[in-house]
Amino acid sequence: MTIFRADKKFERFEDVTPEILKKEGVKLLLCDLDNTLRLHSEKEPADELQDWVKECKKAGVKIAIISNNGRKKMMQKFCEPIDVDCVWWAKKPMSTKLTEAMKEYGFSNRETVMLGDKWSTDVLAAKFAKVRAWQVEHRRDIV
Repeated sequence: MTIFRADKKFERFEDVTPEILKKEGVKLLLCDLDNTLRLHSEKEPADELQDWVKECKKAGVKIAIISNNGRKKMMQKFCEPIDVDCVWWAKKPMSTKLTEAMKEYGFSNRETVMLGDKWSTDVLAAKFAKVRAWQVEHRRDIV
């Protein structure tokens, strides 16, 4: 395991299927929000995100959003309809919030994955927390 690259790469979050999560033994999926699960222009969860969260939950995977976004009310408003916990102002690549989430939810490092789009924040935070780092392509608005 090297800190210089993600353990797995996917084109988008929807490619991380419940089958892959089960095969990999993932019980806690910590996700970045901006440009990983949503575009900056999205004010509410897209249908595909809602469907994906439901499928992951049905498979027994706990999802929590760990974001450097400091807008608490916006984050809560976004996360409420999909019924996922959120941590704002996580200060990634510091791993404190990832470690706190594992402890709060009762999952080990081996059961946890951090999913994000940036090496400099998401992947490094995962490596520092000693959890697997999965990276997706940076989501972009189509103009």
